[in-house]
Amino acid sequence: MTSAQNLSTASPTYRSRLRLPANSLGARLFSVAMCVRVPYFATVLPVVRVMEPGRCEVTAPKWWGVHNHLGTFHAIAACNLAETAMGMLCEATVPNTHRWIPKAMSVEYVTKANTGLRAIAKLDEVPDFAAITEGAELMVPISIMDKQGVEVVRAQITTWVTPKS
Repeated sequence: MTSAQNLSTASPTYRSRLRLPANSLGARLFSVAMCVRVPYFATVLPVVRVMEPGRCEVTAPKWWGVHNHLGTFHAIAACNLAETAMGMLCEATVPNTHRWIPKAMSVEYVTKANTGLRAIAKLDEVPDFAAITEGAELMVPISIMDKQGVEVVRAQITTWVTPKS
């Protein structure tokens, strides 16, 4: 966001992120505040590393709270990480003139996740929200990789975007 007009239409969540330092401390402070607001996200101990319109990267460590019976990163914990990345992407992308809500999620578990994970949610292009007057689906693809860069989970979350009334 470079112009004051764009900043004035940013969501309160995204404006909060922009007020913090663009470093590891800022990322951690924002992530703690995010988890206070959305407590279920805290189950994967996420850290929002990148948050900008059209892109979000979130990491989560491998700890006993996300283990499955095999000792690997649990599939549903990976889904939680995907939803965190999608949510923060939407908060950075959807202007405060509109609202969004998850509508559907499809997930492919590609292989076991033996390390902490990085989820990257990325839009090919940011929609023209002024053209969304009735409501529209926004498909958010998320790739989740292990520490070696191997994709372990592939997800797509469909969000429903409508103008605020």
